[in-house]
Amino acid sequence: MLFIKEITFRSHFFFPVGENFDYYKNWNVYGNVLVEILKESMPFFSINMKIRTAKIGDAEAITAQNISLAKESENILLNPETVLAGVKALLSDKKKGFYLVAEENDTIVGQLMITVEWSDWRNKPIWWVQSVYVQKEWRKKGVFTQLLDYIRLKARKQGVAFLRLYAHKNNRSALHVYEKSGWEREPYVFHHLSV
Repeated sequence: MLFIKEITFRSHFFFPVGENFDYYKNWNVYGNVLVEILKESMPFFSINMKIRTAKIGDAEAITAQNISLAKESENILLNPETVLAGVKALLSDKKKGFYLVAEENDTIVGQLMITVEWSDWRNKPIWWVQSVYVQKEWRKKGVFTQLLDYIRLKARKQGVAFLRLYAHKNNRSALHVYEKSGWEREPYVFHHLSV
């Protein structure tokens, strides 16, 4: 977990290191103290949060969250069978993309989907962040930040040019979260054409 690794790396600033102090031998004691300090000072901190690539067994949970996302962000009612088939299609074909899920105590509490665009101008892929959803009771607790940190690291390792996303213009809460986390608006206007 990237967040924990960063804290672990910096944790020597929290504890005095003396001549007889064996940091590595005492990590269990001091590490547990650090975790308790973090839990108290950062209410969103979760030691159990796990970010991972979704599996086919996650399809129903992702489907439920996609249906909630459409209702909350655009007031659209989706057909559950169609959404489930679409989620399973992506999970079964890596060329289509992949999902990341945030899991707390074996329960999926957030997600995002990545689809790939090839940029001939850059000779690199661009990853589109889509289907971003965090369950209501888990919002403002760092779930999206952890998903975003994970995907940025993965994108860097895979030579991705940059990440892109789009959001409904009336989804003010999502737009606020994206701008707060460093996303920049682009000068493009999106259109679609039925086929």
